[in-house]
Amino acid sequence: MAWATVNNIRLHYESHGAGEPVLMVMGSGSRGRVWHLHQVPALTAAGYRVITFDNRGIPPTDECADGFTVDDMVADTAALIEYLDLGPCTLVGTSMGAQIVQELALSRPALVSKAVLMATRGRADLLRRAMAEAEIELYESGVRLPPRYDAVIRATQNLSPRTLADPQQVRDWLDLFEMSAPAGPGDRVHMGFSAMPDRRAAYRDISCPCRVIAFADDLITPPHLGREVAEAIPGASFELIPGCGHYGYLEDPDTVNKAIIEFIRQEG
Repeated sequence: MAWATVNNIRLHYESHGAGEPVLMVMGSGSRGRVWHLHQVPALTAAGYRVITFDNRGIPPTDECADGFTVDDMVADTAALIEYLDLGPCTLVGTSMGAQIVQELALSRPALVSKAVLMATRGRADLLRRAMAEAEIELYESGVRLPPRYDAVIRATQNLSPRTLADPQQVRDWLDLFEMSAPAGPGDRVHMGFSAMPDRRAAYRDISCPCRVIAFADDLITPPHLGREVAEAIPGASFELIPGCGHYGYLEDPDTVNKAIIEFIRQEG
């Protein structure tokens, strides 16, 4: 296991392949190793060095149960880039990870050469804010849902109707979700980031090339919120991938990986 001590925490990371570096930033409640199933093999095969890491709040990185902010996570990502001497480099983020990348591109533009922003948003609409607040209320109530029930809710929220219509895939996903670790103190902090303020005006100052990738069946960050981000960032491109929910990079990895690699290879 590789470790970087940054901003008074121990941050776990992994590096694979050789070539131009690509730093992958995962969303809330998930480890960086989720990228290893599909994205790391594709990117390393394409000739890139791929670095993944566990955000603060996600073990084995320090959980920081006393609390932290998005700015802290942006600072961690910047510090890891500097620790590994990667900058400027391409960053790929999904969901909360995309939010981190967007804020890093604003605050430390010299560290970001390109950015891929998947399942992202520049604001929380009324329903997404209500979802975040309800999730926090449930956690703080101390009620713990039965694992099987929680797995069904997660599948319904994060997967596409196409996947949910396939009995074998449903069995596999439910088994995976049911085996996942229950939410911890770090996850509780991540929950609050979904109720983000409106950052669209600020994103007009992002200067690096960006590609926004949205998933047509995403209930957590629906495509119209991703399109708003692409419209706010000067020159950003937008791609909508059909037949995918919030976990589109796992549901249709070939299409997602192709979109990422094509963008990275573009000149300018």
